[in-house]
Amino acid sequence: MAMPLVFSLLAVTPVLACSRILWNDNGFAVVSSRTMDWPESTEPKLVVFPRGVTHNGGKLAGMDVVAENPQIWNAKYGSVVTTVYGIGTVDGLNEEGLAVHALYLTATNYGERDPKLPGVHAGLWAQYILDNAKCVEEAVQLTKDIQVVMVEAHGREASIHLALEDQLGDSAIFEYIDGKLVIHHGKQYQVMTNDPAYDEQLKLLSKLDFSKPSSDMPLPGNVNPRDRFQRASYYLGLLPKPKDERQAVANVLAIARNVSVPFGAPYKDFGVYNTEYRTAIDLTNRRYFFELTTSPSVIWVNLDKMDFSPGAPILELNPYDSGLTGNVDGKFKKLDKAPF
Repeated sequence: MAMPLVFSLLAVTPVLACSRILWNDNGFAVVSSRTMDWPESTEPKLVVFPRGVTHNGGKLAGMDVVAENPQIWNAKYGSVVTTVYGIGTVDGLNEEGLAVHALYLTATNYGERDPKLPGVHAGLWAQYILDNAKCVEEAVQLTKDIQVVMVEAHGREASIHLALEDQLGDSAIFEYIDGKLVIHHGKQYQVMTNDPAYDEQLKLLSKLDFSKPSSDMPLPGNVNPRDRFQRASYYLGLLPKPKDERQAVANVLAIARNVSVPFGAPYKDFGVYNTEYRTAIDLTNRRYFFELTTSPSVIWVNLDKMDFSPGAPILELNPYDSGLTGNVDGKFKKLDKAPF
């Protein structure tokens, strides 16, 4: 794929119209799940980054997109991530048990560029956090110390907000609204989708009464982000206490599947944005699960089995390999260099 096309695909509107569910109050394990909704393959790869890998927050697909004071860093922590078009990270878990998920938000406005602050373009925002923070609290401060920079191509913008959680169950939502960073920080922030901005989503949810759940309760059932937010919140409150990790992961995946966008379902006025894949994360036991909607199998990676030591090879796995099933710790291939 030609570089200009790759660049524009990341920035096309809408981007990453997805859902995130965090189950941090079940008394067994902190688990989460997310969906990736997009009209074509985002060419996802699972990549293992060891400690010490250098990333440049000012480069995208070989092009300089932050002209002044780009943030350049060496990873403090190793991570397993899902990439988009080979040029950025949209989902992942680091070795300290911190997870990050990037989703689309129309209202995103990173503000005018301030070259006094180190710049990280939006496609590497999630990776920057995974590389440098071991918990949500640290990630909050890290993001305050940089400026996220909009990626633009053909007049279209990469507008994302982030959902974060850690192995202690802490959670945060990061959004840039009217040029200002808005952070919703607390364990109660368990669900995130897309538009409108998070404070408005919470207001809309507060108007609904889920106190008497039943099979006859009318639930918002369409694929728009408001309906998905409310439906996921309803079902999250009904999950039974898990007996083991398998049930805990199955429970959050069940909600992710419920709020997934079926093939052919119209999405706003943008056409069809069906769910391409779902991920699930056991933050307590540090396992990362991946499920293609076109595959009958869930695959998973044990972070405890990965070599994150400095100098260890960068590894990659193509989840579209139809032969993959179950645990894939030994299925990764070495890369000669980091994809970004």
